[in-house]
Amino acid sequence: MFWDEGVETISRRELEKLQGERLRESVARAAQSPFYKKRFAEAGLAPERIKGLADLSRIPFTTKDDLRISYPYGMLAVPLREVVRMHASSGTTGTPTVIYHTAADIDGWAGLCARSIVAAGVGPDDVFQNMMSYGLFTGGLGLHYGAEKVGCLTIPAGPGNTARQIKFMQDFGTTAVHMTPSYALHVADCVREAGIDPAGLTLRVAFFGAEPYSAGTARKLEAMFGLTAINSYGLSEMNGPGVAFECSERTGMHLWEDHYIMEVVDPRTGGPAAEGEVGELVLTTLQRTAMPVLRYRTRDLTRVIPGEPCPCGRTHRRIDRIMGRTDDMLIIRGVNVFPSQVEHVLMGLPEVGNNYQIVLDRVGHLDRMTIRVELYGKLFHGELRELRDIQRKIEEALRAQLVLTPKVELVEPGTLPASMGKAVRVIDNRQAEDE
Repeated sequence: MFWDEGVETISRRELEKLQGERLRESVARAAQSPFYKKRFAEAGLAPERIKGLADLSRIPFTTKDDLRISYPYGMLAVPLREVVRMHASSGTTGTPTVIYHTAADIDGWAGLCARSIVAAGVGPDDVFQNMMSYGLFTGGLGLHYGAEKVGCLTIPAGPGNTARQIKFMQDFGTTAVHMTPSYALHVADCVREAGIDPAGLTLRVAFFGAEPYSAGTARKLEAMFGLTAINSYGLSEMNGPGVAFECSERTGMHLWEDHYIMEVVDPRTGGPAAEGEVGELVLTTLQRTAMPVLRYRTRDLTRVIPGEPCPCGRTHRRIDRIMGRTDDMLIIRGVNVFPSQVEHVLMGLPEVGNNYQIVLDRVGHLDRMTIRVELYGKLFHGELRELRDIQRKIEEALRAQLVLTPKVELVEPGTLPASMGKAVRVIDNRQAEDE
């Protein structure tokens, strides 16, 4: 099945010609924003000198830090009256990165999600239950709009309330779902606890994203539910979900190259990685009007899958599943968390000493974050009530910053191992528990 067969099966020659034309337009639009106007001037680069794909490397990279320092409106390329929506993701020190959309941008994004959904074999006869978060997070709304465009009966269930999720799946005959893989494993446990065989549900396709997961986890979920697991990739800076998606052949994720130029670079040098080698994915928007982003360093590690085109007939190149990140970002239940965010909170509290540790593990199939915190001895007098008050204060401060609630474990000064070099702040036991 195709959503837009002509675009999806366009020849490579015509696709690259289209990319060149759209790159010129995107650069011209970007130059209207305060950020890129200054960036081009600093680089001594006139936007009109970018004439096609051969000139792409002349454009400086854009990073997440650039988006933060441009907060709130520095990257906006159109008048505010043309903007209809804003999404945001968290930053390391509380400054979010924001992305703006015109009505045309929203429609284009929904079209990409519709294209992705159809490529995976889902159509108007399906019942789509969306268990991703709605709101500033892009995961929920992106595929919601795409599923409605396709004509699916769309259930905006959101995350959590697992008993109700299961009831909806049974009552409405849900055939397609969108959720994090860790939540899917939790749902499977709850289904079995309710005396229901997960494979007896009507589910046939699941879109998994928002957190990295292994092929082994995908196979496990397929066996549990008797469904087809579809890998997807997106990031808010590039709209959200719908950047790259597996088709029903599942030979890698098609990255929609009429909307994005992709590069894979050596993360140390910024130079191009050899064909088929793992490197950092760099993306350039081609059709977004409110906020074009040029040569964005995603920090995600992947590779372009070499060899023959996909048997599905789509000519857009495929990338492998995301293999890791070049920075220290943690993904916990689909929420992005930086260790520096934790430190920012803890070091602002007088009750906290100089040492802490972030421990990640899994309870059942759900991620758990425990933060072990040394107390500042001079401000602690040994009373149990005082300990509880301090613990509650730290948990509330972390929840406000991280948008999730970690478990806080208070320990005496000197309990945690002192660092003799670079501090080891994160102990991630999740990978070992998966093996």
